Amino acid sequence: MDQNNNKKPDQNKNSNWRGFIHLICWAVLLAVLVSYATTYMTSMGRQASSVELEYSRFLDMLDAGEVAAVDFDNSESILVITPVDGYVYTDGEGTAYTKATFEDETPGYTFTNALGQEQRTFLKFFTVQLQSYDAIVEHIRELDQANPSGGEGIRINQDYQPPMSPILLFLVNLAPFFIIILVMSLVMNWMAKKGMGGIGGIGGVGKSNAKVYMEKSTGVTFRDVAGQDEAKESLTEIIDFLHNPGKYTEIGAKLPKGALLVGPPGTGKTLLAKAVAGEANVPFFSISGSDFVEMFVGVGASRVRDLFKEASKVAPCIVFIDEIDTIGKSRDNRMGGNDEREQTLNQLLAEMDGFDPTKGVILLAATNRPEVLDQALLRPGRFDRRITIDRPNLAGRIATLEVHTRNIKLGEDVNLKKVALATAGCVGADLANLVNEAALRAVRKGRKLVSQEDMLAAFELVIAGTEKKGSVLTEFEKKLVAYHEVGHAMVAYKQKNTEPVQKITIVPHTQGSLGYTLLMPEEDKTELRTKEELMAKITVSMGGRAAEEVVMDTMTNGASQDIQDATNVARNMVAMFGMSEEFGMMALASRRNQYLDGGYGMDCAQDTAARMDKAVKVLLDEAYKTAVEVIRENREDMDKVVAYLLEKETITGAEMVAIIEGRDPALVENPYASTRPAEIEAPAKKVHMISEKILAPEELEAAPEAAPEEAPEAAEAAPEAVPEEEAAPEEAPETEEP
Repeated sequence: MDQNNNKKPDQNKNSNWRGFIHLICWAVLLAVLVSYATTYMTSMGRQASSVELEYSRFLDMLDAGEVAAVDFDNSESILVITPVDGYVYTDGEGTAYTKATFEDETPGYTFTNALGQEQRTFLKFFTVQLQSYDAIVEHIRELDQANPSGGEGIRINQDYQPPMSPILLFLVNLAPFFIIILVMSLVMNWMAKKGMGGIGGIGGVGKSNAKVYMEKSTGVTFRDVAGQDEAKESLTEIIDFLHNPGKYTEIGAKLPKGALLVGPPGTGKTLLAKAVAGEANVPFFSISGSDFVEMFVGVGASRVRDLFKEASKVAPCIVFIDEIDTIGKSRDNRMGGNDEREQTLNQLLAEMDGFDPTKGVILLAATNRPEVLDQALLRPGRFDRRITIDRPNLAGRIATLEVHTRNIKLGEDVNLKKVALATAGCVGADLANLVNEAALRAVRKGRKLVSQEDMLAAFELVIAGTEKKGSVLTEFEKKLVAYHEVGHAMVAYKQKNTEPVQKITIVPHTQGSLGYTLLMPEEDKTELRTKEELMAKITVSMGGRAAEEVVMDTMTNGASQDIQDATNVARNMVAMFGMSEEFGMMALASRRNQYLDGGYGMDCAQDTAARMDKAVKVLLDEAYKTAVEVIRENREDMDKVVAYLLEKETITGAEMVAIIEGRDPALVENPYASTRPAEIEAPAKKVHMISEKILAPEELEAAPEAAPEEAPEAAEAAPEAVPEEEAAPEEAPETEEP
């Protein structure tokens, strides 16, 4: 629910009265300013071309018959005097102005300047009205009756209107401004409620825009978050602390002030925070870091103060700030001095130090750029816990797929483990998109259930895009693309430490590729990679260009992405993994954006970087040489696979293996079966877990007789294991042929 719904009725009434009083004050202020400005401008305009006469002089002019007309200005209580033609007015400097009517019938005055030249000008005579309207009119009528010439007399151009009361005049001037400000306030409040921006009404610039979610209002719980068991465990403890603080304070534990959620985009940091709102029975404040940053200096700090003030009123509660790197960047010289962002960060640091942990205010924050955060923000006492929301492993991906397929009608052939193996490295958002694309594909195909084919096709759609059905390739281009893709597949099939081939296609796709080879792992692997696995990956990337040169005796730009991928792997091996002979265990670069693009920056001299490029080329040349050897040794099998691929345009890895083994590919029962040769084991199968108990030194002393008996058995077992490891290199050539 909204933050305002938590206030009491008396507080809402007081807030409404304060808003009404602010509205009146703004209207009065604007009315006074406009009235003063209008009066000042009128006075300045009157002084520019007007001459003020004394009232006695005006009476003398009436008696002398020098007045042609009199105008009553009721708004300012003055009399505007129009003299007769021929009237001469002499100013204080001795310049004489004579009233005359010019040739264009425009009334004005003529005078002689200092050079003796006659010039024209316009003057306006006025005097303050000291007598009443009736007295002046009566005096003018008496003069007209006494005029022996019997002319038209003195004209009175305006009837008398009683002056308006000053209070009523002020209210009339105030009404337009009151209406304008009222309309603006209503529009601003409407825009703020609709989420269209605005400033939250007059006087609400520094107010916090945090939204408060009560229990179950977000509709998300820990049941909807999968693959992040460690993070849920840490947050569950915080929620339990809020519900049962007594069992923690009894032992002397203190409530953590803040927890920082760190991880790549799409891993579910915001979703996890919403799940906390669904699990906790306390108010949940949610705000983005960008909501604090404004063009006005000091507004962000004011919003931070307001946020923590509101949170302390309803404590215990949880405050969640998404994308905290917006306001939490390091305060270095590049940011400048006293700017809005730095003031906001300083206020946030002060508030985190100031609130009482016993009240139960916990701050959650999320970011995917922890390296740019200020160190003062990360120290214990502010963010006591750093919870990593990383990419899910195999079990996490299976659980995530189960969550996203909860409301999806799946067919009996759907194997979520197979899909989870294919999506190694994907985050929760990727898996959610994959499931949705599979459901959309099933609807397009006219099916009521989502099949395994839909799931795998959705995965291919994510990595390669949709097929270009209107694209037409020549026979030479088709043959070239086919040998290129089969080159990747053949090198992957004949190499150790590679992933099995799942699919080969020469159908162009929207991601820019004219074809692709899909490799799919058979077991879940961590990010740990051996040098042999990395070299095998580079060699597989080089397989396409090697096939182009060996078979077609040419080179194309189709290998550009392969070359870039291989170069990135080789560069990481030299710069960061210490896998080059020249540099050895020397780090030449450091990671910059761990959770975004994974890029790194060089930490070495320029001549060292040049030598590093040579070391990278050595690795690439070695991998390319291996790829060329594999292509030449298996040229006959490649020709068979390419011929079948040109006919079908898309084949599976099992069909490729059937062709190499001399079987009919059309009789393959399971097209998605493993393509790994029996002689080549999966890399992870060489890793053995220790099942025997390892005794501590104290346990060895307590059981001195058991240790000597077990030692000989271990010594006897060790020599038997050595020949097997030594025999592995000799058996390697045999595994080249399936």
